[in-house]
Amino acid sequence: MNKTALQNLTYGMYIISSKDGERFVGCTINTAMQVSSEPVIVSVCVNRSNYTNECIKKTGAFALSVLSEEATAKTIGMFGFQSSRTVDKFATVDYQLTGDGLPVLKDGVCAYLSFRVVNSIEIESHTVFFGELTDAEKIESSQPPMTYSYYHRVIKGKAPAAAPTFGV
Repeated sequence: MNKTALQNLTYGMYIISSKDGERFVGCTINTAMQVSSEPVIVSVCVNRSNYTNECIKKTGAFALSVLSEEATAKTIGMFGFQSSRTVDKFATVDYQLTGDGLPVLKDGVCAYLSFRVVNSIEIESHTVFFGELTDAEKIESSQPPMTYSYYHRVIKGKAPAAAPTFGV
């Protein structure tokens, strides 16, 4: 079996964020998709070992910063290759708060979306969270949304071990 065939599935690149009390947490993910339109429900997949997963479970809320092709490898790496458990990832980035009080990046994004968790499923090493849309904004960008393919092909990025696509 050639698992690299999975690289032909389309994925976006996102920073998912939540809160730990008053402190903001987040990580890079590449799995988010709309699953219904009325109400708008989106599913995201987050490794159970990620601290952000734990915080989403506690708060019942998360936000997505939809990365554009303007996003830097440094930002993706900062959110993807270290833990919010020990690092304040939002200390060095420009961010704003959604109407729900969740942090979203200001630079290198083409949209943000905020959600209230309505369900979740534990599968193997990941949790699939289902969130109902509570806030959203499209940000005018000269660049399209970043795909996982673009991340690998142009930025030359790697998948961290906690990514659902690690090893593919």
